[in-house]
Amino acid sequence: MESPNLEFEYGDTDTLTAELSELYSYTEEPEFALNRDYFEEDFKTHGIWRRWTELSVEEQRAYVMRLLDALEVTDRDKRLKVARAILYLAQGVFDECDTEVDVLHWSRHNVFLLYDMGIFTALLELLSMEIDNSQACSSAVRKPAISLADSTELRVLLSIMYLMVETIRVQTEDDRPEWKIAHESFKNELGSPLYNGEPFALLLFTMVTKFCSMNAPHFPMKKVLLLLWKTILFTLGGFEELQEMKVRGRERLNLPPLPEDSIKVVRAMRAASPPASAMELIEQQQQQKRGRRSRRPLVKQDSLDTYNERDPFKNDDARDEEDDPEDTDSGIEGEVDPLDRDGLPWAPKVREKDIEHFLETSRNKFIGFTLGNDTETLVGLPRPIHESVKTLKQVSEETPVEILYLGMLPNLSQYVIALLKLLLAAAPTSKAKTDSINILADVLPEEMPITVLQSMKLGIDVNRHKEIIVKAISALLLLLLKHFKLNHIYQFEIVSQHLVFANCIPLILKFFNQNIMSYISAKNSICVLDFPHCAVHEMPELTAESLEAGDSNQFCWRNLFSCINLLRILNKLTKWKHSRTMMLVVFKSAPILKRALKVKQAMMQLYVLKLLKIQTKYLGRQWRKSNMKTMSAIYQKVRHRLNDDWAYGNDIDARPWDFQAEECALRESIEKFNSRRYDKNKNWDFTPVDNCLQSVLGQRVELPEDFHYSYEMWLEREVFSQPIQWEGLLQNP
Repeated sequence: MESPNLEFEYGDTDTLTAELSELYSYTEEPEFALNRDYFEEDFKTHGIWRRWTELSVEEQRAYVMRLLDALEVTDRDKRLKVARAILYLAQGVFDECDTEVDVLHWSRHNVFLLYDMGIFTALLELLSMEIDNSQACSSAVRKPAISLADSTELRVLLSIMYLMVETIRVQTEDDRPEWKIAHESFKNELGSPLYNGEPFALLLFTMVTKFCSMNAPHFPMKKVLLLLWKTILFTLGGFEELQEMKVRGRERLNLPPLPEDSIKVVRAMRAASPPASAMELIEQQQQQKRGRRSRRPLVKQDSLDTYNERDPFKNDDARDEEDDPEDTDSGIEGEVDPLDRDGLPWAPKVREKDIEHFLETSRNKFIGFTLGNDTETLVGLPRPIHESVKTLKQVSEETPVEILYLGMLPNLSQYVIALLKLLLAAAPTSKAKTDSINILADVLPEEMPITVLQSMKLGIDVNRHKEIIVKAISALLLLLLKHFKLNHIYQFEIVSQHLVFANCIPLILKFFNQNIMSYISAKNSICVLDFPHCAVHEMPELTAESLEAGDSNQFCWRNLFSCINLLRILNKLTKWKHSRTMMLVVFKSAPILKRALKVKQAMMQLYVLKLLKIQTKYLGRQWRKSNMKTMSAIYQKVRHRLNDDWAYGNDIDARPWDFQAEECALRESIEKFNSRRYDKNKNWDFTPVDNCLQSVLGQRVELPEDFHYSYEMWLEREVFSQPIQWEGLLQNP
């Protein structure tokens, strides 16, 4: 069955409404009314009988100030009621609104008001108290089954903070000037070490590791991960900001501009038809045996036709077109792509290493000798690497990325392992094990369902819950890798190596070893229960048929987004790493990746083809011969590089691989970088000795203040009165 083209536009996030609705599980739906009731009860105790939307800004500020004072009471239950009233404000006082647009409008207004009154800082103190609440942690550890009720306080606090971060992060055209100022100040606050000497993201990372170590099984992990992802996205910037930072960085270092904007190129690409399945190939062979195809003479095809071929997966045999002229790929149009360079979307690239290798090989061949490591000679050699030396000597700036890396560095491996544990637990291919972590603590109700309808609803809720966790982790890891790579390559390399050592490569391949079309088209959502729809409209009666039908969307945005993110992470881990590429071959990733090509979405296909390209030379001639459509697609859609012998397997990199040696050499370089740049407590007993006479004599030595009074006595005692055997000094030892 032919899969349709997916009209999917990749971005930092989904729509604001979708991102807000994913914060809540369907099990939490009754709590919306609870928030409203506590707000109205508190509102009336202060003698306010009008609606919130009818108050002036001054009256609203006065009321928020009273709520802020009430947050500091010692009674835990009273604090929770006040926090629920604040959550109702952040949710947009939905009971006073008629449409979803009104809810979003008042939510935005209230969130900026709450931020201006200092609510976020107060919530942060309460969150720190809840994290350190040893009584709640020990109680949760002893419980045989944890439910939604065990994380009530944490869920309320995290929900308010998420609404504030996500609402202020997203800018709109009609934002007031003071809101734009608040956006920048909040962004700087979250990225600065203002919270106990570390950025806010570090507190959330601590929650993740504490949960995965089984010390706090009641933490609502989905909300923590969503808030962590949006905090990183807000403070460091999304994909478009990354592109702008790249451009500015190249200008600062006097490098040539980027040949294209990769985001625009990928968005302009079209999806291709997937390769034929085994059944389709068998049917074609049977048709050939029956003689249904007419013979035709061989025609030499112009190479330009190959470049401009719109569908790289189309059958190479042009006789198919004669048989059925109407059987063409509806998803591939014949119009010319404006970004094509003779049909190829990318400008070719070259690495400095490839140029050096090419020149050294040429010198050895034609002149008979090489120049070794001589990078100063200009004859036939690439540009001197003075810029690189200058870059190495630069002092690191206190950017949000640098601050975050410095905070993460001591426990980086724990953070990476914790995120991958959660990803494994949320993957649809994972089997439930007794020793695995329970990620459903903030979705399971206190009373388990007793009817078929309730069971169906909970089943959808659990699957949706897992999908959202995968989405948050995949987006978070990709953002961290991209920002660290732009900030300093060794920061990227250490995170990559921790991911590889924690088995991220087989984990992602395991994730894709499923019916990926079913995962992308999954309908694990109940539209009438999504916020803010459920808060504004009357709830219709749910039936088993309506739950099975799901929504009318062609695909699930979050699942396609997650798949692309995981493919991009896999590309980043394996690019230019011979041993990791061989891991893809050893884990038999080629058939798994080929199945992913059935998804007709250009961006996803591009990253699958990139992963296939780097391993084609190791898969053997027979594989390449049997997969010519895939090879053609790689040629058309993936960037080409100088001396890139990917299609033939003659490359010098086709050599035995030593995973341990390559990774150890990389780890040694990383540790030198971290020691040089971040190690403030150096052990001077093990520092290398300077044996250069000129260097030692040129050093400034700190002498005590009274030295010049007694230096003549010191000379007499230490130098002149000591017998020196000059002949012995002149002799070789």
